[in-house]
Amino acid sequence: MQHKTQTVAYIRVSSIDQNLDRQLETIGDVDRVFEEKISGGARADRLALADCIGYVRDGDTVRVASMDRLARSLGDLRDIVDEITAKGASVEFVKEQQTYSRDTDDAIGRLMLNLLGAFAEFERTLIRER
Repeated sequence: MQHKTQTVAYIRVSSIDQNLDRQLETIGDVDRVFEEKISGGARADRLALADCIGYVRDGDTVRVASMDRLARSLGDLRDIVDEITAKGASVEFVKEQQTYSRDTDDAIGRLMLNLLGAFAEFERTLIRER
């Protein structure tokens, strides 16, 4: 029996009092949503992220509103994207208009992931300093 591919969303806000609606609107219609209200710092505490990664299969797409919702550091971003694409799924970042998959892993794609991820990390650092 062939697997029906799905598009799933991963959405995250940093605290309980923040609202997920803006990200849901940005992402649009999906088959399933994984959501959490937790800081993006410690990956071990992000159970919805672990569930999302465990859920996706070959051909699925994980849609995220923006890179900073998936990871707070460039290292984490690369690790998470690599983990998802190793399963044959793709990761789509709506704000950045970028999609990464095992089939499109090339030098320019890697460069874009690193550049955009570095800017997201830099922006987060500036916000913390303020």
